[in-house]
Amino acid sequence: MTTYKEIRGTNIEVLASDPSNPVSGQVWYNSTSNVVKGFYIDPGSWATGGNMNAGRNNNAGVGPMTAALAFGRDSSDGTGKTEAYDGTTWTAKNNMNTSRGSLGGAGTQTAALAYGGEPGSASIDNTELWNGTNWTELGGDLNTVKKKVGSAGTSTAALAFGGDQDGGGVGPVNIDATETWNGTSWTEVNDLNTARAAMGSAGATNTAALAFGGNTYPGTPAGAITESWNGTNWTETADLNTGRNSLGGNGTQTSALAYGGGTAPPFTRLAITESWNGSSWSEVNDLPVAGSSGGSTGANNTDALSFAQTQPNNNPATFEWTAGPATITFTDS
Repeated sequence: MTTYKEIRGTNIEVLASDPSNPVSGQVWYNSTSNVVKGFYIDPGSWATGGNMNAGRNNNAGVGPMTAALAFGRDSSDGTGKTEAYDGTTWTAKNNMNTSRGSLGGAGTQTAALAYGGEPGSASIDNTELWNGTNWTELGGDLNTVKKKVGSAGTSTAALAFGGDQDGGGVGPVNIDATETWNGTSWTEVNDLNTARAAMGSAGATNTAALAFGGNTYPGTPAGAITESWNGTNWTETADLNTGRNSLGGNGTQTSALAYGGGTAPPFTRLAITESWNGSSWSEVNDLPVAGSSGGSTGANNTDALSFAQTQPNNNPATFEWTAGPATITFTDS
């Protein structure tokens, strides 16, 4: 039988306390607690979280996994319901002023911005601000009406990009427009290289964002294109491994996660999850259930929340993603 020394080139260390900066694969004996421990980098997995109070789809989300806010259409009564998540339980909050789905969202659980979307089937340009208690409609509307819009940033420095508009009876018309929010008004800036809607998006600020996947009608209905925003221009970078639209996405320009969505035609929902390291996408563990058009949020590619996906019906289920460094204790069981 192969020994630890043959694998690692050294014996198991005996330490009075756990090392402060272990490396992946390191094993040691803690002489104080009398246990053998090891350290590894967890590639990530999904676990089931608390159900939402109202099943829905096409809603927006902001904040990290343990302090998230979900807002947007509720399928049961058409109101723009808002819920807050503490890492365990969803709590109902005050409704939006304008009920809508397929909207953009930026900010945190106590200071969020909602923009664009569709109350019915038509795109709108409304912007609302959340102060932790109530939504207030602002006078600064988007310059271009849009739904299925990409989003990034904060409540005072947001980014809205892509999306689609109604095509006068000829179906959706994808757009490439990008707008920045300064806390008062929206300003048009440089466009996406590829017009598209229903994409995944990530970005903690309005000067560093990521757009991935989406439909590029009348081109590719389930694209894999990824573009990176530097505050001035969009640059195409490495594609997703699996092209899709209506997917979840969260994180930053250099640490993002893409999950779920669907291919078309015919539309097939996916459970595939991919992790972005700033230069390429890697497939990691799947969602427990294939789904699309759900809410999504999270800080990076080790912290994510997927909720209220269409699977195929409106579903209140929540899934939590965790990854990263982990210390384990070995037992003889």
